[in-house]
Amino acid sequence: MHIAVLVTNTDESDFAQAWPKDGEKFPAMMRKVRPDWSFEVFLVKDGEFPASLEAFDGVMITGSPHSVNSGDAWVTRLFALIREIAAARLPMFGACFGHQAIAMALGGRVGKNPGGWVHGLVDMQYRDGSSLALYASHSEQVTALPEGAEVIASGPGCDVAGFVIGDHVKTTQYHPEMEPDFIAALTDYVADDLGEEVTLKARESFARQADMGPYAERIARFFEGKSA
Repeated sequence: MHIAVLVTNTDESDFAQAWPKDGEKFPAMMRKVRPDWSFEVFLVKDGEFPASLEAFDGVMITGSPHSVNSGDAWVTRLFALIREIAAARLPMFGACFGHQAIAMALGGRVGKNPGGWVHGLVDMQYRDGSSLALYASHSEQVTALPEGAEVIASGPGCDVAGFVIGDHVKTTQYHPEMEPDFIAALTDYVADDLGEEVTLKARESFARQADMGPYAERIARFFEGKSA
């Protein structure tokens, strides 16, 4: 498999510079379960887009603190590319901002979380009764699905924690690529934005770790056409 990774993370702070970037995190996550896969990274947030999709077996769209409702030129261009990918039925996975961007580009809506920030380790509950623990950090969420989308999972304060469209689109509102040490440091860094209650709850949630490996396996199987 050769996968395009579309990086949307606009954080260029000193904090961000001290950690691996999303163009490293997503391939590292997938190599835990598919070490022979290859990845090509595009900084779409800087206007760097693939010239063609023909070389790729699938596309991953990363998370970002940026809002999909910004109207920025690169976001509009990303929406157009998402529609192109969907029309070609090329397997496409989106996390957090990527999840929201896919929804918006294909006709859905994204708005503020009714209860404010969701941050920390949360249990993603699948409609089939299974669950996985993933790290969350979002103040916006999908509020209306695009046509043909099916909700497959929900989470705390988030009815649309993941959706699929056919066998070629899969998303999650959460951050499967985040490692425990990163989310702990991020929590300290954004504590003032989160507020005392959310920060405390997040820190308490870190007594457990996220199910990165099992979720990466689900993503891999999606790209392989074995399961959504």
